Amino acid sequence: MHSFHITGIDHVVVRTADPARALSFYRDVLGLAVEREQPELGLVQLRAGRSLIDLVPAGASDPPDARRPNIDHFALGVSPFDEAALRAHLAAAQVAVVEAGLRYGADGEGPSLYVRDPDGNKIELKAAPDAG
Repeated sequence: MHSFHITGIDHVVVRTADPARALSFYRDVLGLAVEREQPELGLVQLRAGRSLIDLVPAGASDPPDARRPNIDHFALGVSPFDEAALRAHLAAAQVAVVEAGLRYGADGEGPSLYVRDPDGNKIELKAAPDAG
């Protein structure tokens, strides 16, 4: 028994080869708001519900690589989850849906769509169990 418990994901840090392009994707396509910036680090923090997604420029020793993305994927809860409208929005932004289906997540099983950010990281756009 621990004297603590995990309350959820606080933040995810994504290395990016092109910070401006990544910021445009997360802010303009996914609609996340910039919460804080630390220009001396090249860090931009974006609000994703209760969590943050941090974008940091990749250094010469740790560049993103399509054959070896930074992470397998991370999931963002989406509400409301209107799959047709979401697909249309993504297509208009020239973002391909790479996978779709029912998946289990923190709130239970529900529909989800997978996309890739400009650095090739896979992002699951996940609905609550009663959505879709």
